[in-house]
Amino acid sequence: MTSSSAPAPASPGAPHSQGPLRRLTARGRDEAHRVASPLELFFDLCFVVAIAQAGMQLVHAVAAGHAGEGIRNYAMVFFAIWWAWMNFTWFASAYDNDDALYRIVTLVQIAGVLVLAAGIPGAAVQHNYLVLWLGYVIMRVAMAAQWLRAARCAEGAERTMALRYAGGVLLCQVGWLGLVVLPGPARPWVFLVMAIAELCVPLYAERGHQTSWHPHHIAERYGLFTIIVLGETIAAATVAVQSAVSEHDALGRLLPIAAGGLLIVFSAWWIYFVVPIHSHLRSNRQSFLWGYGHYLIFASAAAIGAGLEVAVEQAVGKMHISTLSASAAVTLPTALYLLTVWALHSRHFKIGITQQLVLPLTALLVICCTFLGDWAVLAAGLVSAAAVATGVALTARMVAHERRTDTTAPAA
Repeated sequence: MTSSSAPAPASPGAPHSQGPLRRLTARGRDEAHRVASPLELFFDLCFVVAIAQAGMQLVHAVAAGHAGEGIRNYAMVFFAIWWAWMNFTWFASAYDNDDALYRIVTLVQIAGVLVLAAGIPGAAVQHNYLVLWLGYVIMRVAMAAQWLRAARCAEGAERTMALRYAGGVLLCQVGWLGLVVLPGPARPWVFLVMAIAELCVPLYAERGHQTSWHPHHIAERYGLFTIIVLGETIAAATVAVQSAVSEHDALGRLLPIAAGGLLIVFSAWWIYFVVPIHSHLRSNRQSFLWGYGHYLIFASAAAIGAGLEVAVEQAVGKMHISTLSASAAVTLPTALYLLTVWALHSRHFKIGITQQLVLPLTALLVICCTFLGDWAVLAAGLVSAAAVATGVALTARMVAHERRTDTTAPAA
């Protein structure tokens, strides 16, 4: 396309709608009314398929008595899911122009995650990573194509940044081939090295120029994905309870697990969305730590659903593991979720030591609930709900105190 025939780029604040091919230029960071697009929402929903497969394989590993290996495989697979999602999310926040080519390349990435999801059982059970690697490569090569397109429309430091992204992404795909060709004992080390390499690509690419990601849009995208992951947790637990009730008529044994699980998920939602985190995302240093840390938030939230499945199947005798192990499958990811949400989210808005200690102490109490036998999940749910109630009460008391102070303050 020559310069004389190219359509004029949209202004940074202009709405981006479907249309003919046009320049893939950076959007404005201060753009008003920036929200997630229907394509982004569809993208997120398709990733749920892969998350569900990862959780299912974790349940099977725990049931077979291979919890350690199952957690390791879950962490590896979830990294691939999360990293591909996160890279697209930040790129879209800066460059989404919603034209036909952008949509097609994004749909290719969606196809890649579906291929990856199809390869998860083979990777977990047979240690065959070929299909999983192929799905990841499809997603990442499509992402590199987006960066090359952005580089074609950019100049100077921005062009260099986009080329660094594209080159780094493509180079990493060669390294990931080690999961396919190297022997089993070497694969965890391949994963560790390549995960670090992938995490370093944005840090290297944006040294001279930062992408114009939109703080409110990024916060909304992460929040929506958190909702989707928690929704998958509820769906997985519901299916497990339904199956157990229909096959074993064990409603009495399952009610405490169902009630506790529901309280945990409701509390997880409340705690995540109680603060407007977009005001904290002011620089790359803050945003990189926040964005990378969400690996633990997303992975632990999804693992809660897998843990509830384990607890249900153990309660009805379908899974021959101890009650302690089944309880830990719920309480440990719940505690990890609480701690990471506090570290990345809540602590920036807490005032005073009392407010700061609520979530860390809650995480500790949830871990202690592991030892309460059949009532462990219900107890963990009640503790989580109590943390929400405590946070609401402390906030209300602080607001009331500020109002009294303002009322009694002498006029200037």
